[in-house]
Amino acid sequence: MTQVRSRTAPPSGAGLAREAVGLREVLFQSITAMAPGAAVAASIPAGAAFAGGALPLSVLLALVACLLAANSIAELARHLPAAGSVGTYVSRGLHPAVGFVVGWMYVFIQALVPTLLLLQLGFTVAPTLNSEWHSYPADLWWPWVVVGALVIAAAGYRGIQTSAVLGTVLGAFEIVVFVVLAGMFVVKAGGHNTLAVFGTKYTPDGHRGLAGVVAGSVYATLAFAGFEAAAPLAEETRDPRRTIRRAVLGASLVIGAVYVFTTYAATVFFGPGKFATFNSDPSQWVDLAKASYGLFWVVVFFAIVNSTVANANAGLNVSTRTAFALARAGVLPRQLTRLHPRYRSPVVAVAAQFVIAVGVTLAVGFKWGPSVAFGFVATGIVIVIISVYMVANLACIGFFARFRREEFSWLRHGLVPLLGIAAFVPALLTAAGVPAFSFVSKLTPPSSWAGTVVGVWLVLGLGVLAWLWTHHRERVVEIGTLFESGAPGADPVEKDVSTES
Repeated sequence: MTQVRSRTAPPSGAGLAREAVGLREVLFQSITAMAPGAAVAASIPAGAAFAGGALPLSVLLALVACLLAANSIAELARHLPAAGSVGTYVSRGLHPAVGFVVGWMYVFIQALVPTLLLLQLGFTVAPTLNSEWHSYPADLWWPWVVVGALVIAAAGYRGIQTSAVLGTVLGAFEIVVFVVLAGMFVVKAGGHNTLAVFGTKYTPDGHRGLAGVVAGSVYATLAFAGFEAAAPLAEETRDPRRTIRRAVLGASLVIGAVYVFTTYAATVFFGPGKFATFNSDPSQWVDLAKASYGLFWVVVFFAIVNSTVANANAGLNVSTRTAFALARAGVLPRQLTRLHPRYRSPVVAVAAQFVIAVGVTLAVGFKWGPSVAFGFVATGIVIVIISVYMVANLACIGFFARFRREEFSWLRHGLVPLLGIAAFVPALLTAAGVPAFSFVSKLTPPSSWAGTVVGVWLVLGLGVLAWLWTHHRERVVEIGTLFESGAPGADPVEKDVSTES
């Protein structure tokens, strides 16, 4: 039997920067983690081939699925405000060993988020510059990777206040640009505006009716990944139990509304009857803006570039705080807990993230090219993040059934998490290339190898878990009590909570 006991919080000067950010900053942490500009330009349009002119309805369905999972994570964040976020939630809601595995997988894929976005930065900027100035080589993408990595590393080094301000500014800019452009599309569409795009009338011939809408919603669901990114900032947030919950739910609702509006605008402007041919390449939005509004395309281009940097910045915040929390528990190297004496930033974790981001990005980018490498990295990230959301839904049921019986609601803490799990099954199968549905395509190399990489990391994690459980079990259990050593106002851990050996 292992006993989980409450711990005494450290002095106020210890740990991450306390009460350094508020609702606005953590709201934009989740918003930028979803990369709305990049998602509007690339992720969501990938579903147009299946939903056609009914893609706005697909986005609405995806929003509902996202809110189901966001509810579970927000409810857990209300009681467990910790930098360990999902690892802590699952450790408390299900079992410390499961919490370790979730934390192990989560820090792995979050460390790859900057790589994903830096690859997109490279293959967005270089070809665009080449198209305008032919003397610039179309394949000279890697300098932009280094520049982007330096920007986010510098912000991360300066602490959460600096990186949060960067995320807020960049996030607000990309949202404003795409909303304004969408408004211009709606105005120019004139009499072609129609609410019929929220039905099945315009689904393409090969995917008629609701089947096409559901298929399109799978790709739209992937655009919401990252809504939980506010959670790892709990120990640096003012009134974290209220603030993180509001940020997770608020970001999902705000960006959901942006996705619905921008998708509607693009559909009626391009033509719902031919929207199945809409290109998921980010250049499609740039080309539309260029053809319709002249130099405004430059603003759209900068918004897409801005979105990649903002998302990479949010990913660095998540990965470094998660690594810090796991290292504090003793399951990752203790060096990752080292903080800057002034900025209270996890400087070793930030440095490690910079090395990983540049090293992995250049390695896979030079091997397969940035666009193909992007697909490889994205596949691995999505497989893990969707799985984490599903386990977090289970943890919500477990936590409230075991420790908050007086608050337990069969709707909020029972049915909603179960529906959240079911809603993400198609997205998980699609990301993994498992052809369980007609609209799922089997993955081809190198994207098909991503599952193997994820599997190897999982097996490695299980080996580490076995060793820790045998020699230092208290470190694994500690993952579920990390909030006690950090966030102000955190609920005390129930004393003498037993965990079976």
